[in-house]
Amino acid sequence: MKIVVIGGSGLIGSKLIRKLLEHGHQAVPASPSSGVNTLTGEGLAEVLDSAAVVVDVSNSPSFEDAAVLNFFENSTSNLLDAEAAAGVDHHVALSIVGTERLSEGGYFRAKIAQENLIKRSSIQYSIVRATQFFEFELKRIADDATDGNTVRLAPVLIQPMAAEDVASAVGKISVGSPVNGIVEVAGPQQFRLDELIRRFLRERGDPREVITDPHAR
Repeated sequence: MKIVVIGGSGLIGSKLIRKLLEHGHQAVPASPSSGVNTLTGEGLAEVLDSAAVVVDVSNSPSFEDAAVLNFFENSTSNLLDAEAAAGVDHHVALSIVGTERLSEGGYFRAKIAQENLIKRSSIQYSIVRATQFFEFELKRIADDATDGNTVRLAPVLIQPMAAEDVASAVGKISVGSPVNGIVEVAGPQQFRLDELIRRFLRERGDPREVITDPHAR
């Protein structure tokens, strides 16, 4: 089965490609570096030729509100149109647990827009919502909550995943039947957010101080 992975050279995509190849599938990575640009449509028709499944694990190069919305709306629209023309049977997209409850954030509004485009498409689909990645999100969370030399975080529970496990979950869904809905996956262990980031910074030798603040956003 030919499976095209949009964003196949990234953190999740590269791991997903490896797993699919190990299981005997024809896994094709697609990204601007391989001549496929979902924003312009360049290379889409060629790479989707005879593809049965398309997995979208791509991400916006900019997280600025307008830029990220533009990316997910245009990229997803172009991709779904090209899939319809190529006769793709199953569209799989990676999203985030809790997206629909976080619409104050521009990135999450963009992911909601992406999910809605997929749901309205004629193509059968599966949306895999994962929790934050250990390898990517912890530094971002710390940086976003930093003010000077302090990091202010609420003592809320977080249940992050290893990127390897995210790739496994997406891979399992991509070779199965479309669910035409949402599947949520999470890591096996819960942490308090403030304590996890405090430990993360300490082990990296980062001098920033984590302050526990129940009112932190």
